[in-house]
Amino acid sequence: MLLRNQFPGKGKLKIPVIPKFQPRPGDFDDLLRIGFDKTNLEDQNHLDRMVHFFLYDYRFERVCKNPDSDIEKLSRYRAVLSPDFSMYLEMAPVMQLYNVFRNRWCGAYWASKGIRVIPTVNWGDESTFAFCFEGIEIGSTVAVSAYMASAHDNRQDQKEWFMAGYNEMLRRIKPEKIICYNTPFPEMQGDVVFVDYDRSSWRYMNYERSYKAEDLDAFKVGGQSQAFYDTISPFIDVPLKGGGSAYGGQWRPNPSKPNDAIYWGPANTIQRVFISTRKGGYWATVKYDSIGRAVLIRHETVHVPNGIHSNPHDHIIRWISPAFRPDPSPPINYFDGNIPEIKRYEQEGLRFMNLQYDPEAYRFKTISDFKWSMKCGSEIQFDWKGISYCCYGAVCPAPGQKSRMVIAQAGSAEVLAQTGMWCDTAHEVLEYMVGDDRLRDVITQVTVTERTI
Repeated sequence: MLLRNQFPGKGKLKIPVIPKFQPRPGDFDDLLRIGFDKTNLEDQNHLDRMVHFFLYDYRFERVCKNPDSDIEKLSRYRAVLSPDFSMYLEMAPVMQLYNVFRNRWCGAYWASKGIRVIPTVNWGDESTFAFCFEGIEIGSTVAVSAYMASAHDNRQDQKEWFMAGYNEMLRRIKPEKIICYNTPFPEMQGDVVFVDYDRSSWRYMNYERSYKAEDLDAFKVGGQSQAFYDTISPFIDVPLKGGGSAYGGQWRPNPSKPNDAIYWGPANTIQRVFISTRKGGYWATVKYDSIGRAVLIRHETVHVPNGIHSNPHDHIIRWISPAFRPDPSPPINYFDGNIPEIKRYEQEGLRFMNLQYDPEAYRFKTISDFKWSMKCGSEIQFDWKGISYCCYGAVCPAPGQKSRMVIAQAGSAEVLAQTGMWCDTAHEVLEYMVGDDRLRDVITQVTVTERTI
């Protein structure tokens, strides 16, 4: 694998050259894509799509290690984009260079086997411009992804980084067409072919296939064990990636999530906030620092059974970099009744907010969203098939014991004792059966009636 020099390449780095794509009539009409992880030899319904690799690298590492294994399958699709190995800004330059080489080598190799290949272009900061456009012929059709550069979830866009590399690509490659996955920025010049992100997703594929945990075996490097965690998922929770910062854009309050509003407020103030739930609501007191970031949130909540946490209890808010995202601590309880005063700033300016209940805003969009909320000690209640459940991220099973997580049907202390399950991780909580369904399988579908974080 280390002596892959059958493609001599150009320039001092000898990066292999992907032959120029030869378009056919209709190639770019109503174009959709399919992720490499969704391709299979039995597929008969999506062969008119182009295969993309805007995925986490572990899902397609094998195409470089064993490039012959997927040739038969890939050759059946309309075309294949060269694999988009990561070019995150935080990566060491030598790794960025290596990933450009692997991108071009796989593309050149597949082209030599008769597969129609379009080079995927990605970049880091300006220091990568010396090599990240190598291996692509002048006037080629190329592919880019604007997804990670776009604003989504709680992340600001990374347009400045994206447009710097995009404009340099136009200058150096002068592409005939640019296939753009996700909505292009208005500033993008050239003949841009827009590929709709949502319509290309698995949700709109016209066949059903169950992807279970054992399906990951297809992507393992020999001897690897499957882990039940993802160290990067607290920062990135999207099925695709394209470059820029590995942590996404800077965090910002999402207008569609009312609870986000409490993390930013008037600098050097303390605010009182009433947060509505479907069955009532509760008060919170929030303290803001000199630039308007929440540094402490005090929840005044009472749940059955009593003693699950104190009323009130506090969450200390850290702001973690480089994503600059709020990270609430587990609850700090005051069972002894010795509740500390929230020291006031000179500039008080106390005012009140009322955050209205919105079931869509409370809904868990992803499994990682639920895990993060539980890790921070959230208090959650939800309904599923006519039954109410509650789960708490950091509570004490008994006085003096270590905090754990618990999930149960909502109700009295007796109901908790009969239906409750104590857990050490959110992964365990997700294995709880809500009726005939495993919580992991339905967490994004349940109706969340209350959620403090």
